[in-house]
Amino acid sequence: MPNFILKEWIEYTKKLHPTQMNLSLERVTQVARDLKLSKPGRYIITVAGTNGKGSTVAGLEAIYSQQGYRVGAFTSPFLFRFNEQIRIQGSELDDETLSLAFERIDIGRKNVSLTPFEFNTLVALDIFSRANLDICLLEVGLGGRYDAVNAIDTDCAIVTSIAIDHIEWLGSTRELIAREKAGIFRVHTPVICGDPFPPQSLRDYAAELQAPLFCQEKEFSYQSQDETWSWQSHQTHYEKLPKPVLALQNMSTVLMAIDILQNKLSVTQESIKKGLSEVKLAGRIQVIEGPITKIFDVSHNPASVELLAKKLVVMPCVGKTLAVFSMLGDKDIRGTIQAIKNIIDEWHIAELNIERGASLANLLTSFEKENILVKSYQDLKEAYDSVVNLAKPGDRVIVFGSFHSVFLCGEFDS
Repeated sequence: MPNFILKEWIEYTKKLHPTQMNLSLERVTQVARDLKLSKPGRYIITVAGTNGKGSTVAGLEAIYSQQGYRVGAFTSPFLFRFNEQIRIQGSELDDETLSLAFERIDIGRKNVSLTPFEFNTLVALDIFSRANLDICLLEVGLGGRYDAVNAIDTDCAIVTSIAIDHIEWLGSTRELIAREKAGIFRVHTPVICGDPFPPQSLRDYAAELQAPLFCQEKEFSYQSQDETWSWQSHQTHYEKLPKPVLALQNMSTVLMAIDILQNKLSVTQESIKKGLSEVKLAGRIQVIEGPITKIFDVSHNPASVELLAKKLVVMPCVGKTLAVFSMLGDKDIRGTIQAIKNIIDEWHIAELNIERGASLANLLTSFEKENILVKSYQDLKEAYDSVVNLAKPGDRVIVFGSFHSVFLCGEFDS
């Protein structure tokens, strides 16, 4: 067996399978079964959705940890370090612990070929299975039905939102995409949908499985006040909740999950309030205050950028709003620009210089179609540094369009 450090294990897994992505449950299920990893915690919560998955996991993690439960979370992608993806009690694991888990999976898989995400998922399951967890939070990487985390049966399935993205894998309509995400549902197991307008395909599949369905703005809802917010389901009502830094729509979904599981995982209102006060997630409308306000957001499709735009509208700004922007080439670049163009005063762009990154020519074409003038640069960090130097007190600089954009420009504590 190779005696690798973590970085070497990550590179090693990229060479095991003919393709980097191959949606299927057969390989990961076989290895999980052989290694007895199919129940990595007392209770499993699986989170799918186009946007808001990471925020929802972070909210559940913060509140359940406040209550004193032992919580593990597997999320993707990471922003700065691979270690961010696998957490216990909100803390990343060290390189040695992760490397040992990689080694155990490599030995245990025998001759089964795994994609990098499948391997990473099994590493997380291996670590969680040894950690005596009360709650295991699993974030779907792509879709739901054939995603590696769906090898594990859930006790509560969450779909945060449904929007057009990854059409080459999931389909070109919300109905088709919703059905893929609904693949994480289980018979007679509660389902929560944070999208106020769930496609009929999602509703139909829940009904087929006789899975109780709880939808935002129907079975539960929230109202925002100036300094606080309130939340209610058919059986519970919370007033004067502290406003978190993450989107209320996602935190409302979190509270529905906690409400559903109260009989199994009791949580006090005090723990809910403390968790909401302390929850955070790097790169999600993360604001650095100063003479020039800097905002970093990993939004990377029209739906998530629309949420960013709504947030910016209610945030005071006496000066200009300057965007530092780039995207991946397989995303809806023009639709993303349209979702926020009325708020941006200046655009500064560059290509990401990675395999999936949109070319500068592709970016420029999208802006030309919207009749928007931009300034382009050799790379995104150069664009960011230039904008920060040119900005005047009262201006704000927004970095968005991709996880890679935030990674390249982010100067906050990682």
